[in-house]
Amino acid sequence: MSGEAEAEMIAGQLRAAVSLLQAELGRLERELEHQAQFNRHRLDSLEAAVKDHEQRIRAATDGVTQFKVWSGLATGGSWLVSAFALLRSWFGG
Repeated sequence: MSGEAEAEMIAGQLRAAVSLLQAELGRLERELEHQAQFNRHRLDSLEAAVKDHEQRIRAATDGVTQFKVWSGLATGGSWLVSAFALLRSWFGG
């Protein structure tokens, strides 16, 4: 086998190897882009879930606060009526 034929054969093998490496690199780039899209979607979903949970917690806190206010007003009102009845009974009524 001549040196030129041998060089041509090696060059062909190198071209095939480069072609295979380029194909593998392209596949890896596509897979990486797919993973990036998947991760962005998952992060967006998690952020939406956290926002939803925060809104639910705020709504529950508001409900508890309103209940405490109304409960306090009701308790205060009954205390006021009781105090009035006590004063009325002391001073004759």
